[in-house]
Amino acid sequence: MSIDWAIAERLGGYVASEPPGGTALAGDLDAYTQDAIARVTAYTQMTPTREIPPPEAITRKQWLQVNLGSMRTIMQPLESKMPESGPMKAIGGTLTGAEIGGVVGYLAQRVLGQYELVLIDAASPERLLFVAPNLREAATKLGVDEADLVAWVAFHEVTHAVQFTAVPWLREHLAGRLRALLETVEEVKVDAGSLVKLSMDDLRSLADRLRDGGLITLAAGPERMAIIDEMQAVMAVVEGHAEHVMDVVGADALDNLDELRAALDRRRETKPQAVRILEKLL
Repeated sequence: MSIDWAIAERLGGYVASEPPGGTALAGDLDAYTQDAIARVTAYTQMTPTREIPPPEAITRKQWLQVNLGSMRTIMQPLESKMPESGPMKAIGGTLTGAEIGGVVGYLAQRVLGQYELVLIDAASPERLLFVAPNLREAATKLGVDEADLVAWVAFHEVTHAVQFTAVPWLREHLAGRLRALLETVEEVKVDAGSLVKLSMDDLRSLADRLRDGGLITLAAGPERMAIIDEMQAVMAVVEGHAEHVMDVVGADALDNLDELRAALDRRRETKPQAVRILEKLL
């Protein structure tokens, strides 16, 4: 059975709901990125071994397409393990595509920036992405200067780029763990009832199970939790380091850093429950 990626893109685009304004952003994104590279490398003492990708201001639809492409690469080894007979062969690919499109489309409404790389495809280009409509919307809702918000997000995403370009083993280490996890999956089961009948209470229950490791255990099996735990531990360090660096270097570059940090923390604290659930499920 193959996942219907065309359905995923169509539904994802509908859910993402592209606002007007295109890729316009306040300030000079190229200058912000170059400044971030200089400040981040100076503070961290980490030297990239290859060039940091140029920044790209993109729309929600473009972010959706990029991430569906990445997910398609990651999911490819699993598609051969999906049902090839019975009623699920006919509808399983469509339902799974719809589920993936809905989740990624929903997240496309909120992501501000992303250092994009496909772990298990070494030939895929790395990209430094800034989702313009979301940055504009966040600046307005949070009551902060848009140019300052863009510059601050640049510190965070550039830190990720420096991490993966300055630490040669990091990408391959995570890629190796991901490959090991995918190789242990013997069968992928698609439950049509679960996909089409989930209520908000069901989602909360799934989120609780995920937080406790239950949902992942059901999908991957207890013998594979060690791999998942290892990947989560590495990513906790990667993300925590980026949060620290963006605040330290931002303090020297931005006069209103405290205002930006308080606003971003409020955004996270007030994130709708449905968004939190979807992020966990993804």
